[in-house]
Amino acid sequence: MSMLSDSVSGSEAVIIAGGRATRMGGVDKPALVVAGRSMLDTALAAVEGFPRITVVGPHRDGLDPAVVQTQESPIGGGPVAALASADPAAEVVVILAADLPFVTAESIAVLVGALDAAPDADAAFAVDNDGNLQFLLAAWRGHALSTRLSALGPDPSDQPMKALLPEHYVTAAVRGTEDCDTPDDLHRARVATGTRVDPNAARNILRDAQRPLPIRSVAREGAFGSTLASALVAAAPLPPAATSAMDGYAVSGAGPWTLRTEVRYAGAAGEFALNPGEAARIATGAHLPSGATSVVRDEYIAVEDGIVSRLPDAPVRDDFRGIGEEWEPGYVLAEAGSAVTPAIVSTAASGEVSHVDVRGPVRVHLVLTGDEIRRSGPLREGQTRDSLGPVLPHYVSWCGAEVAGNEHLRDTADAFDVLLRTTTDADAIVIVGATGRGAADQLRGALDRAGASVVVERVRCKPGGSQVAAVLPDGRAVLGLPGNPVAALATLLVMLPAIIDGRTLRTSATPLTAPLANASEVAGDLTRFLPARQLDSGKWLCDNTIRTSHLAGLIGRSAIALVPPNAADGDAVELVLLPR
Repeated sequence: MSMLSDSVSGSEAVIIAGGRATRMGGVDKPALVVAGRSMLDTALAAVEGFPRITVVGPHRDGLDPAVVQTQESPIGGGPVAALASADPAAEVVVILAADLPFVTAESIAVLVGALDAAPDADAAFAVDNDGNLQFLLAAWRGHALSTRLSALGPDPSDQPMKALLPEHYVTAAVRGTEDCDTPDDLHRARVATGTRVDPNAARNILRDAQRPLPIRSVAREGAFGSTLASALVAAAPLPPAATSAMDGYAVSGAGPWTLRTEVRYAGAAGEFALNPGEAARIATGAHLPSGATSVVRDEYIAVEDGIVSRLPDAPVRDDFRGIGEEWEPGYVLAEAGSAVTPAIVSTAASGEVSHVDVRGPVRVHLVLTGDEIRRSGPLREGQTRDSLGPVLPHYVSWCGAEVAGNEHLRDTADAFDVLLRTTTDADAIVIVGATGRGAADQLRGALDRAGASVVVERVRCKPGGSQVAAVLPDGRAVLGLPGNPVAALATLLVMLPAIIDGRTLRTSATPLTAPLANASEVAGDLTRFLPARQLDSGKWLCDNTIRTSHLAGLIGRSAIALVPPNAADGDAVELVLLPR
């Protein structure tokens, strides 16, 4: 391997990816995403090409089969126990934690080079900017590491990594020593890597940066727009009793049957029993009388002189639904993370579920900025009609959130400070305008003063590249959109669902994609957000010459197409549907 000197005949890497993550609330730290990929994937990329790679921690689907997976014993027993369970045996063993979002192959090469340059040293440890040894970013001579582990006895659990410190070691200043041990560390890492990412990465970063809303138990009819926090489970069988699926005759035994005078109607409270050889009229949805063995639909029946017979050549079938035919109690009707749609509310009623556990709906406070904007009354010199504020709530609702407020903010020095301090009845604040860096654009300064963590700072897209997204200390999300109407709405439709997914732990929808007929004509060097309409052929066509200062270009258009750089005609592109 090129990063190792010729004198090293064998090497392996051990990635510590377990632990309790107590300071992170017990989350799976290695799976957290920074700059569009999980920290475990970052660690794996840093040691790509090692002859042997071991990941210690819970089993993870999707890893390369060549990667060895093992679990420390006992689970949560600490990094020394994790190393012991990996049983490293190579001549050079690289150790790194899976919570280092900035570690690279270069970092590893520097450590291995430092070890190779010091033949009397048993290990080379990275040092951070403060000169502290980083025990979980190190290169060891394999025999020295094995000796130190053996010296700790058969149960090294809960031993500090310092217990492995050898007498002879060297240090190396390497990049990538910053770890993510707390939520604040994670936010700082995302801020540092969140500049100029592509739209997909920006959505992933924004979604993963959100703090989930608390779980509420609500009546099913009041759950619209929220997200299931736990699975929707049937409380009763469906049907609750055997019912007729057709208008016809309930019969007992083999025919022909003697017709009784009683008629069984849907919802009827009366009760009677059929004896063998008897039949009774029954309506669709009616409960079968006791003794009934089947239902025969009207079109298969002949009735003469009080005798009910099956018509010749009529198929023999059971036109009734048995108890629990659709589902039994305990059946999962919808998984946690599902958006509560009318279908889910209806299904909850069918399953006799009166209350559901949900997060959300997300309450959004809308803010339009700029002294030049006028909402009502005659325009004065230098003013522009507010053509966006009245329609923004419809777009927010289309994304699956509720509007908690809608205001116009003047360009004053402390307007954003007051807004961020006082708008506490919302889960997210969407601000149109003030995302640039001009004299009147005060949003970023206010976010800094409010202690917000900026998680997305500009995106490689056009329009909408100046957008900014942050999380306030109390968990409120802030999404800053460009002031241009088309850019604002396109960015809102692309980014707001990521906030909703993150705050409610909603399962992200699979993107809608379709072939774009004129992709090569409209593609640029950045992802472009363009209005699109569908052709009779099923392909879509984008508009490349619309004006962005008003929404007239969206008339007759069904979607915003996300056209990636260098797209070719016929390539499938993502489509974000516009509300009708």
